[in-house]
Amino acid sequence: MKLPLFDGSRVRAAGDQATGLSVARLAGSGVGRRAGLAALLMAGLAVGSVHAQAPAAKDAPAPAPAKEAPAQAAKIDLAKGQQIAGQVCAACHGADGNSASPANPKLAGQHADYLYKQLQNFKVKAGAKEAERVNPIMAGFAATLSDSDMRNVSAYFAAQKLKPSAAKNKDIVELGQKIYRGGITSKSVAACAGCHSPNGAGIPAQYPRLAGQYAEYTEAQLVSFRQGGRKNSAQMAAIASRLSDAEMKAVSDYIAGMR
Repeated sequence: MKLPLFDGSRVRAAGDQATGLSVARLAGSGVGRRAGLAALLMAGLAVGSVHAQAPAAKDAPAPAPAKEAPAQAAKIDLAKGQQIAGQVCAACHGADGNSASPANPKLAGQHADYLYKQLQNFKVKAGAKEAERVNPIMAGFAATLSDSDMRNVSAYFAAQKLKPSAAKNKDIVELGQKIYRGGITSKSVAACAGCHSPNGAGIPAQYPRLAGQYAEYTEAQLVSFRQGGRKNSAQMAAIASRLSDAEMKAVSDYIAGMR
């Protein structure tokens, strides 16, 4: 806490006043003159003593450095994203992200952060021998995209309306439902709904949307996780390793019919 500075001028003024009164009373005699000199000396000593005893004011704390403004998020350009989709992605995924082939996933309505991460994972990171998602075709396309390109095209596909697929095999859909909603306790397989939500909508920036995806594509990804071809989710690799082919097919078909 900063202490107020002592005003020595007031003390000196008070001392001068007191000295003047004393000298006036004793004026006219040697004793008076000697007493006057003594009073002046004592007043001076009093002022010096006060200044010596007054605590020094503490230095004011230095102002805290101004915090740097957080870096602004990259501005999304949906028009640019649409242009990239038309030139690079449309042949396989459709211009609006609704692929016409079960071999290629539907991207429409998928979370932008998830799509962006997948595009990153198709690229080989510095110091790595291979990408986290091994796919020669996608690796070639992803290599041509800058960071802003990947963000723009991901945001564009996320903004499109999904035209969902459908379940095809009623004989296995019940098993698929049980796995999706409740998991397989005997195999320590958690319910898919716990991460991808009960309706398959996923959780933005964490888990992808699954509802309405082609069953063939979902099944192929589970197999890839199990075989180690896809290494960008240790959690999914562990789950897939505990699923049989029949269980993968059942849950994939159930997911295709979700809305």
